Amino acid sequence: MSMRYNRLALYGLLILAAIMIMAPVFIMISTSLKSMDEIRNGSIFALPADPGFAAWGKAWFGDCSQALGDQCGGLSSSFLTSVKIVIPALILSVGLGAITGYALAAWKMKWANVMFAALLVGMFIPPQVTLYPLIIMIRELGIFGSIPGLILVHVIWGVAFTTMMFRNFFKTVPEDLLKAARIDGAGFWRLFWHVMLPLSLPILGVAMILQFTYIWNDFLLGLTFGGRSGQPMTVALNNLVGSQFGEKEYNVDMAATMLTALPTLAVYLLSGRLFVRGIAAGAVKG
Repeated sequence: MSMRYNRLALYGLLILAAIMIMAPVFIMISTSLKSMDEIRNGSIFALPADPGFAAWGKAWFGDCSQALGDQCGGLSSSFLTSVKIVIPALILSVGLGAITGYALAAWKMKWANVMFAALLVGMFIPPQVTLYPLIIMIRELGIFGSIPGLILVHVIWGVAFTTMMFRNFFKTVPEDLLKAARIDGAGFWRLFWHVMLPLSLPILGVAMILQFTYIWNDFLLGLTFGGRSGQPMTVALNNLVGSQFGEKEYNVDMAATMLTALPTLAVYLLSGRLFVRGIAAGAVKG
């Protein structure tokens, strides 16, 4: 009997947690499908009486009747910018992290532990502390206020995190396997491509999912280093929400927020099993 009560209490807590997590999402979706008259006169928890996607279209394409210049203020243009930023930054940060993590874990290098400790310390430094040195560095390279400059900043920040993940995972690979590969004549790159990389598919998936989420959701670095030509969707969302004149259009704001969050939601929904499998396989072990 006590086991039954414990199970009911567990399910009750899980249901309560799910309601608390999904309530804001429900309010955002419901509000985005309402007209402004319905929002003013109805309850925030009420379902839309006459649902429509007009607010979603306005959030995506903008309102050209109130546009300044050629920009209508929608999120459609910044979506492509975010894609241009995320794809190379994701590939470079995960790829370099895999190589450096492999080097620190599988090869006896001098000062390897000191280098790894420095990476760990760097991970816990707030981004605001390093903004000014990064601004100076990117400016001296001549790419400040551009998409390449923002990509480089994301790679710099991402390599420390991905190196830690890959290093901890590669440390779990049996030493006898590495010795056997070296006896067969495998060098640094052959051992990496033919032995370590195939074994690291679980952590590779986890690292790509986490890095994609971090880069896509970033606001601070995009605002600081993107300039006018490299503003990601998060910065465009802030501009859209904060630049409305007259009545506050909550339905458009909610629709814009959902549009910005959809790519990360899609990644988690499509690769949820891979993410769980990677964690279960020890992708964040160590």
